[in-house]
Amino acid sequence: MDDDEIEDYDREVELALYREYRDVVSQFKYVIETERRFYLANEVTLVRQDTEHDFYFEITMNDVWVWDIYRSDRFVKSVRVLTFKDVNVEELNPSDFEIPKDLSLGK
Repeated sequence: MDDDEIEDYDREVELALYREYRDVVSQFKYVIETERRFYLANEVTLVRQDTEHDFYFEITMNDVWVWDIYRSDRFVKSVRVLTFKDVNVEELNPSDFEIPKDLSLGK
């Protein structure tokens, strides 16, 4: 394989992952972003854990989809993440995924 073929393959895999994300995002309530991964989940708990000289975050998620090219199965029952880095949790708005009535089939 030459470099162009590898780049084409990488682009195709990224595009397939994005399409999968687009197809499943409406099934989830939260978007969670850590320094290492991006998740979709229906339940999430974020707890700050204090230590003697520092703190870290413990994130527990249930009913999860993981943005990861290298995973063959991105749907996971539960995930626990420990991190010293920033964590972003956003609640998705279900109306963002609804089809407007004037665009729905048969109406």
